[in-house]
Amino acid sequence: MTYSGKSRAEPDPSNAVAVPAPTRAEAEAAVRTLIRWAGDDPSREGLVDTPNRVVRAYREFFAGYAQDPVEILERTFEETDGYDEMVLLRDIRFESHCEHHMVPIIGKVHVAYMPHHRVVGISKLARVVEVYAKRLQIQEKMTTQIANAINDVLQPHGVAVVIEAAHQCMTTRGVHKPGVVMVTSHMLGGFRDDPTTRREYLAMIGNPSSRG
Repeated sequence: MTYSGKSRAEPDPSNAVAVPAPTRAEAEAAVRTLIRWAGDDPSREGLVDTPNRVVRAYREFFAGYAQDPVEILERTFEETDGYDEMVLLRDIRFESHCEHHMVPIIGKVHVAYMPHHRVVGISKLARVVEVYAKRLQIQEKMTTQIANAINDVLQPHGVAVVIEAAHQCMTTRGVHKPGVVMVTSHMLGGFRDDPTTRREYLAMIGNPSSRG
């Protein structure tokens, strides 16, 4: 099982090549180049401040590279009075960006785990989703990353993650098919091995595979 939750200071080992970050001036120059490529003049009034705005937006869009999900999940609580049933956080909205076309992926995540001696604050689960969403992504990888991070740190009896999302690389370009939702899942431990537990989880989130 692999885990790729490194911060900017520790490059993700899954990256083929680690390169130093460009300066802000270099990033803004790249935006001006793209504006010219699109056929417009980056020096005209309406666009002159666009490179600065885009760079600031990118800092927000991709803030997940500077955050470590392990640190988020490490503060846990052991006073559970033996609670070992499912903990489910449903409908966590997220916005990410497709690594192939750099256009938005917008959807929701359903995260569940079965505690083993300790639990984590539910806001931490939502923050882990945000860490991975605010990176260039494909939905399949993001689904696995969230589940593996929770499993590695909490070591629960099981983890389940389902993501439902619309990809603007499919709705605004290419085949132009609005309304299409992609569903991915990753099950570990009891959610993978026990069909009853898996069915309970799917019923609680509305069983996205049966919709439509």
